[in-house]
Amino acid sequence: MTAFTDRLEGPSPAAEIARDMVKRGVPMIPVGLVIGAIWAGSNGALSVGYAMVLILFNFLLSAYLLGWAAQISFAMVAAASLGGYLLRLAIVFAAVYLVKDMSWVALVPMCIAIIVTHLGLLIWELRYVSASMAYPGLKPSTDGRSVANSVR
Repeated sequence: MTAFTDRLEGPSPAAEIARDMVKRGVPMIPVGLVIGAIWAGSNGALSVGYAMVLILFNFLLSAYLLGWAAQISFAMVAAASLGGYLLRLAIVFAAVYLVKDMSWVALVPMCIAIIVTHLGLLIWELRYVSASMAYPGLKPSTDGRSVANSVR
């Protein structure tokens, strides 16, 4: 007879994936700044930088919420996933709404950067995620370390 647990023992695979997305996104900030500057000058660069940092914060918040919830119960992970998504969506909306009328904001580049950063990191991360029960979270590399920790 197998014993089932109602909470996660050890690190949360979902939190590991979210932190890995942030690690992959930070080096892309200078690229975004250059694209924003080419598109809309210094205001475009500031707006794209703000958007990218906002989305990276969003993923870090997701990692924190899922890691915290996993230590409590799997039902809490589901609640944190759904409720946390709505909370994080509200934070992104409020962060854009609060700055939309400021002089340094170029709204179109900012909104496009929000969408591209979100989708780009999610699609990029698909290459490194394992969907097996043996390795939930990030796929291990051939030397036994997770792909996130190995040199590519």
